[in-house]
Amino acid sequence: MKVDLISEHADPLAAVGGVDSGGQNVYVAALAVALAERGHTVSIHTRRSSPAQPESVDLAPGVTVEYVTAGPAAPVPKDELPPYMPEFTERLAARWAARPPDVVHAHFWMSGQAALLAAGGVPVVQTYHALGTVKRRWQGEADTSPAHRIDTEREIGLRADAVLATCSDEVGELCAMGIPEQRIAVVPCGVDLTAFRPDGPVAPRLDGPLVLSIGRMVPRKGVDTVLRALRQLPGANLVIAGGSHDDGETFRLRELADGYGLGDRVHVIGSVPRRHVPALMRSADVVVSVPWYEPFGLVPVEAMACGVPVIASAVGGHLDTVAGCGMLVPPRRPRALARALKEVLGNPALRVALGAAGARRARERYGWPSVAESTEAVYTQVIDGKVCRLAALGG
Repeated sequence: MKVDLISEHADPLAAVGGVDSGGQNVYVAALAVALAERGHTVSIHTRRSSPAQPESVDLAPGVTVEYVTAGPAAPVPKDELPPYMPEFTERLAARWAARPPDVVHAHFWMSGQAALLAAGGVPVVQTYHALGTVKRRWQGEADTSPAHRIDTEREIGLRADAVLATCSDEVGELCAMGIPEQRIAVVPCGVDLTAFRPDGPVAPRLDGPLVLSIGRMVPRKGVDTVLRALRQLPGANLVIAGGSHDDGETFRLRELADGYGLGDRVHVIGSVPRRHVPALMRSADVVVSVPWYEPFGLVPVEAMACGVPVIASAVGGHLDTVAGCGMLVPPRRPRALARALKEVLGNPALRVALGAAGARRARERYGWPSVAESTEAVYTQVIDGKVCRLAALGG
């Protein structure tokens, strides 16, 4: 089948680790490649953010990235994109009028809005990646989302042919929004098991226990919680990967570390190329991911696939992925995190057991071939005009 993925702000070819560049970029690229390996032709439509970007780029055999001109050919924060989405929608509609796909899979709420307006009868599947209701709940007045986001997300959920939730916790959030449960399928995100595996190169490391935090440099990721916990772990080093050396959150974390007297034990290394991430993870004694909220959370699953113990906040997708094979702690609770870190770092046998359990779960549940197969099953159902069934497709 011909599958068109819409990812308006998350360019699958962009460097990962910026404020608006993270798990969605990785997910869209990997899903496209996995679908193409199953024999489908996949186009990814994303907004042009540089005049140097061509109209189309081959990402992999059977996969192209199509750049859509909408607003300035320059980076624009995703929460400032709504004024340019009508142009994005018009250009999608023109493309699909000339060559319609068999199914459209929209990623994030603005992509869903554009897809439903432009589809012209083509079935639309929606993956939110993050929900405005959850963001508002945790960020309050700091939430910069457009005022109409939550209402628009509800409308998308009611109009889309199917909604893909990435974890069971998201199903509850969607049902609370009024989206019928029988139209929701749980299909998790995946991990590249050829790259993220227990064996392989290991990045150089410092002496002593090593804690790794990797991801986007935004406050909700909870890296400051890790810093506060580190005060109770004499001798342990913390590596913080992601973002750039001069962005606001990195500067805040450096100031916090210096204020706690941790400057010599906290190492902020900035964004790491994807190909180097597995080696970096394998160098750590434990990977910590403690965001305030998390729709799925790729980092813990990637670390698990590398056989590295994981400590994560008990939120969102972590309740599916980490529970039972890693350690969960409440978000924004540095003392609880410090206790968990002491337990893991002080017990080599526990580290080995957690690492083995995580690697086993990653292999069994989160390989991209199986994720693509489940996603394809949803596509087939909506193309056939059937409503997806959670019980049949849930993971």
